Amino acid sequence: MMMLIRWLGRVVYALRNNRGGTAIEYGLILSLMVIVMLSALGDFAKSSVRMWTSVAGQVNKAS
Repeated sequence: MMMLIRWLGRVVYALRNNRGGTAIEYGLILSLMVIVMLSALGDFAKSSVRMWTSVAGQVNKAS
């Protein structure tokens, strides 16, 4: 009987303990932020390449 009470106590504690769920939520939020940052960095890189290509073309025309 005592083992059953201890086992039930552990089950109730495990159901009330939500630290693991919080860590998963923070991990999902962090991964979403990384995806958004990588997307923004990709767009910035494309516009930067276009800008420097334009500058190189103007320099070639001027010389």
